[in-house]
Amino acid sequence: MRNIEIKARLADIRAAEKTAEEIATKNLGTQHQIDTYFDARHGRLKLRQIDGLSAQLIWYSRPDSEEPAASDYELVPVPNPETLKTALTAAMGTRIVVEKYRRILLWNNVRIHLDRVTSLGEFLEFEAVIGPSDDETAAYEQVEELMRRFDIEPADLLPNSYADMLI
Repeated sequence: MRNIEIKARLADIRAAEKTAEEIATKNLGTQHQIDTYFDARHGRLKLRQIDGLSAQLIWYSRPDSEEPAASDYELVPVPNPETLKTALTAAMGTRIVVEKYRRILLWNNVRIHLDRVTSLGEFLEFEAVIGPSDDETAAYEQVEELMRRFDIEPADLLPNSYADMLI
């Protein structure tokens, strides 16, 4: 699986919520997420636990870039997250745990994430999901269009994951 994404620091989450609500094709609500990152040899590996939903093991690889960048990823459903967390911690070591409240809205095939990350602040992410018949160039254009609509300046863009920022 592949998407094109950016992450940006938000000065005004309320303004971003208003813009997202105006353009959203679907509102998926707010989730309380806890991501446990493990010491992966290649890319990043995290166990995502979401209150009231099934957990997922997520592997992804993307460059640390302030520009829109491609991210390759795999999602694996996890029926027993605590057992898996114990096993992965024993085998690989835990890097860090990230806790956040994420509001998720869709604009066509683009996920808009409005995040409140514990100990970090408020952020915005766009993830343009590229399906088998989608054009990657179009996904970059969608992200750039959203950056304009949300008034995201180059100085607002962040290259790292929340885990990297917390470390």
